[in-house]
Amino acid sequence: MTNHMHILYTYDRFCRLLIPLSCKIYIQTRVTPRLMRAGVKKNEAFELDDTDRDILRSLNENARKSFRDIARELDISLTTVSNRVKMLERAGVIKGYIPVLDASALGYDINAIIGVKVIHGKIVETEQDLAKDPAVYAVFDSTGDWDAIIMARFQSRAELNDYVKRALDHPNVDKTYTQVVLNITKDEKRVPV
Repeated sequence: MTNHMHILYTYDRFCRLLIPLSCKIYIQTRVTPRLMRAGVKKNEAFELDDTDRDILRSLNENARKSFRDIARELDISLTTVSNRVKMLERAGVIKGYIPVLDASALGYDINAIIGVKVIHGKIVETEQDLAKDPAVYAVFDSTGDWDAIIMARFQSRAELNDYVKRALDHPNVDKTYTQVVLNITKDEKRVPV
């Protein structure tokens, strides 16, 4: 085995896959004495290879595509696709499968980017509190003048106004700065693979 290869022991059927180095991912496994004897370790690192990336690209195009269709498209076995997807799910690379919805079609025509200045050094707690509102779809720690950036969708200006006032009522929020999005040029949910 060369330096650029790493052995991944999967705990199901003790399959050994040789995968070239490029991107380290850690898989959480339930390690039993039997698995330990087989060489399986908790947080065993494995590397994404071209097959993993091809499978991810195919799922990125259409997450409802069957494993059989992916196998046919990539000219690999159905078992390979199934095992690789399970491995990617366990590793947290694939976090779930959701439909990509058109917010405007559902009446959410107002997108806002809200900067939040937090006092008392309680940034994480404040972000978690503000993120509980169903209108909020992203919360980020940030550098610069604002401690947190919140992205939210609203069906009306009144909803936006109510949210900003609730945010300002939070005991750890000093001030906010709100920008309303006029046009969306790009809003990509997929991660390039």
